[in-house]
Amino acid sequence: MSSLPLAIIQLETPPAAVMSQIGEQQHWFVAALGLQAGDYIVVRPDLGEDLPEPASIAAAILSGSWAMVTDHAGWSERTAAWIRSAMDHQLPLLGVCYGHQLMAYALGGLVDDNPRGWERGLQQLETATACQQDPLLSQLPEHFSAWLSHRQSVLQPPPGAQVLASSALDHCQIIRYSPHALSVQFHPEFTGTIMTACLQNKPEVSSLLTHQEEPVWPRQLLQDFWQQSQFPLQRSDIL
Repeated sequence: MSSLPLAIIQLETPPAAVMSQIGEQQHWFVAALGLQAGDYIVVRPDLGEDLPEPASIAAAILSGSWAMVTDHAGWSERTAAWIRSAMDHQLPLLGVCYGHQLMAYALGGLVDDNPRGWERGLQQLETATACQQDPLLSQLPEHFSAWLSHRQSVLQPPPGAQVLASSALDHCQIIRYSPHALSVQFHPEFTGTIMTACLQNKPEVSSLLTHQEEPVWPRQLLQDFWQQSQFPLQRSDIL
């Protein structure tokens, strides 16, 4: 088992009203994974912090953000360059929401406003047949639910990437870039409480969350990603 930490690459912070209720992205991932001090580091490229050397970490998760990839902020472009380097080093990577879009953009895909509009709340996803052969995703059912909140989407995946799940409003819900790197548009770290806080200014959506069950499969995917990443001697089995 690897003693190297997980890097949580936090990409900016939530609005103050949201953060005062539920904290920020790093807290959600730590809680979802049951991490202890020493299990992880938090890196803030938006604050000018250096991104980690791939050899110094076991894996990295790129968080969601209230920013837009198409704004091409300096910290975002620097993180995109780091993603390309991390891919060269075969570092296990998981992009989430903004992190999903940033990975696709960094590797040659197209990201822009979703012409189908915003996707919010608990939505149904459908997996592709190829999921059955994926070492991380093979347990996903044909249909599962997940928390989502995004305006922009991956409109065209990078060359050679494999789309492994879709929804009614977004055809690129899971993208596999290589045996060690993938990204998801949905939020596996979210709970109904987090989702409600993020949508607090949209009562027509927030009111729908009260009696909905927490989705199981996204959280399982997140936990399985970290578990697989902790066994570097076995990583060659999936590379």
